[in-house]
Amino acid sequence: MSALLIVLVLLPLLGAAVVGGLVKAGRDAAATSSGFVVALVELVLTGVAWGLFDPAAPTRFQGESSVPWIPAFGVSFSLGVDGIALAMIALLAVLTPIVIAYTSFTRAAEKFPDDRGAGGFVALMLALQGVLVALFAATDVFVFYVAFEVMLVPMYFIIGRFGGARRQYAAVKFFLYSFLGGLIMLGSVIGIYVASGTRLGQATFDWAELQRLAASLPESTQILLFLGFFAAFAIKAPLVPLHTWLPDAGAQAPIGGGVILVGVLDKVGVFGFLRYCLPLFPLASQTLAPLVLVLSVIGVLYGALLAAMQTDMKRFVSYTSIAHFGFIGLGIFAFSQQAVAGSALYMVNHGISTAMLFLVVGMLAARGGSTQIADYGGVGKIAPVLSGLFLVAGLTTLSLPGTNSFVSEFLVLIGSWPREPVYTVIATVGIIFAALYVLWVYQRTMTGPLRGEAVVGGGPGAASARALAGGPGFADPVDTDPPSGTGTKARFGDLTGREIGVLAPLVLLIFLLGFFPQPVLDVINPAVSATMSEVGVPDPVGPNGVAR
Repeated sequence: MSALLIVLVLLPLLGAAVVGGLVKAGRDAAATSSGFVVALVELVLTGVAWGLFDPAAPTRFQGESSVPWIPAFGVSFSLGVDGIALAMIALLAVLTPIVIAYTSFTRAAEKFPDDRGAGGFVALMLALQGVLVALFAATDVFVFYVAFEVMLVPMYFIIGRFGGARRQYAAVKFFLYSFLGGLIMLGSVIGIYVASGTRLGQATFDWAELQRLAASLPESTQILLFLGFFAAFAIKAPLVPLHTWLPDAGAQAPIGGGVILVGVLDKVGVFGFLRYCLPLFPLASQTLAPLVLVLSVIGVLYGALLAAMQTDMKRFVSYTSIAHFGFIGLGIFAFSQQAVAGSALYMVNHGISTAMLFLVVGMLAARGGSTQIADYGGVGKIAPVLSGLFLVAGLTTLSLPGTNSFVSEFLVLIGSWPREPVYTVIATVGIIFAALYVLWVYQRTMTGPLRGEAVVGGGPGAASARALAGGPGFADPVDTDPPSGTGTKARFGDLTGREIGVLAPLVLLIFLLGFFPQPVLDVINPAVSATMSEVGVPDPVGPNGVAR
């Protein structure tokens, strides 16, 4: 399995180079097709890695390999996966070919600025995938830090070159926030390296050695080092009040970029809590847990309220994600096996749900030429399949029982209750808000009579066309459309077979993990148990599910 992990890192990077070469040669169609094939091969190999993973193995990491990188500082390119890392790599492997297929092969494919082809976008997506796999699989803290910083580069260009009208502003804001967090974390990375030299006799970046160091670090030192890592991860997560970059980046990113940004890249923050903050700084994690819990529940309510106030659907999706990240933070710092397992599962399920919602919004905007909620109404009458899948995406976002998100949210709340009942009750209010903002957006856009510029105004570009044409001789499509809306239906169009094919895997996963989450939990739980043991906090919930 160790060789397989190396392949999973290198294959997307090599694929990005090949795709980039095809783009440079002016063969954009061949570039996107090649990128899609590479992403599919990566998915198959990830499935093989999932099959080889043994949840009953006695070691924390499997498939470990290590190649000396900077021997003078004890840095090795070391890889290995536990269940949480493998789940995130699998999520990324599922979403990448879906994003490439959406961008390259469907009617909903976005028209990128300045007539840029999809090939460059695909190359950047593959590069980002390779770096993220290295990040999740890193067992050397310095390698993790380098991957944490390098992943900003492809995402910066995805937003800045292929995004919306304010793409440069959003890309720079995303980069500055994340880079600042990385610089703060670098201080703690250096600090723990120096501490390891003092206390272990030899400085190291090896995760296992640093975890062994945690038992001898005084709490005051742990708090300082914890805060450096936490700042970077809280920005990336993002926790309120460090969240303001996400709505701008999510709104301006292309749909495919938004899927990976909110579905996977943001999970780096909460992954960092589980992999670095809790095991390496257990005393600091316990001491500062109330701070994180307060920020988490604020995020649940604040994100929900702002989501309900949005007029742009992409910003709406971004704010719903901020609310969901609050639940994940609550589960992690409640220090309960059930809650932490629920948070780890939530990371996977949120990525699936957000991807579904982002893609449906993109398909809607491709028909109407707008992401403004007010520009739509009655879409269910002319595009029933699109409307139905929008409803499925909304229901999993509000965690309806039977969908994947419900299992995660239920585990977080039931696991958090024995130790943190007050925060749990406050967070539960966010579930009510979720139902309100999701159903409100669905009602505004999908139900009722045909209305809105994007629906009855002629679709993409119609408003600008009417403004340019002017004069009494210009016929408005609203005036000529029969009451049944048949003309609007023909012009607007429902989902095509390819678009349904892009969404079908996500729909399958939503209901499969909603009814049968155990295969993922079986992979995640050993890593969760190891993390709980490393933190050293007794589980408040007994083996029979009853509070101790």
